[in-house]
Amino acid sequence: MPIREQLMRAHRAALSNCSRCPEMIGPVVSGSPVLSKILLIGQAPGDKEGGFGKPFAWTAGKTMFKWFERIGLDEQAFRQRVYMAAVCRCFPGKNPKGGDRVPSPAEIDNCAGWLQAEVDLLKPDLILPVGKLAIGQLMPVKRLNDVIGKLHPVTFHGHRTEAIPLPHPSGASTWHRTEAGLALLESALTILQQHRAWQQICQDRMADIA
Repeated sequence: MPIREQLMRAHRAALSNCSRCPEMIGPVVSGSPVLSKILLIGQAPGDKEGGFGKPFAWTAGKTMFKWFERIGLDEQAFRQRVYMAAVCRCFPGKNPKGGDRVPSPAEIDNCAGWLQAEVDLLKPDLILPVGKLAIGQLMPVKRLNDVIGKLHPVTFHGHRTEAIPLPHPSGASTWHRTEAGLALLESALTILQQHRAWQQICQDRMADIA
């Protein structure tokens, strides 16, 4: 087995057994262990993802995968070709005031080492941070309008790469369904469709089909 596959297997085994955060609700949720040049970073799994054993498995995921399908990859193809990570890998629990609890800074720090290991292993050419919490790990963000719809050069965990921020596809958010968010999302998807890393995995998929 190639060394990178061995390292990925060892990483995933350790990640699946993580129990650093007592208030987090397991299981650990991760995408396919694909050695991809594109890294998607979500915020944290919701209450349904643990049961399905994969990120973005519920309504927000349905919305997000429709975005990607429009530019060349359906859900199955995306999951097979893009490494899907998150700021935190366990469900944070519900917020008494509604919605999911936002992970604490300590919980984010606890999970940062797993993301560091994945960046070291994958050396991604492109990162897709989804939602303000994820975007904020890569760049300052006060308003989504300031960062979405652009290609950003970033240095993340010591690795120089590029990022295309995306809004969180939550049904609770209207940002991506109303102007100016709608237009900025379209700009982001156009930039993504034209990015060499995206075009490469789309070409690989067509080769596999052929």
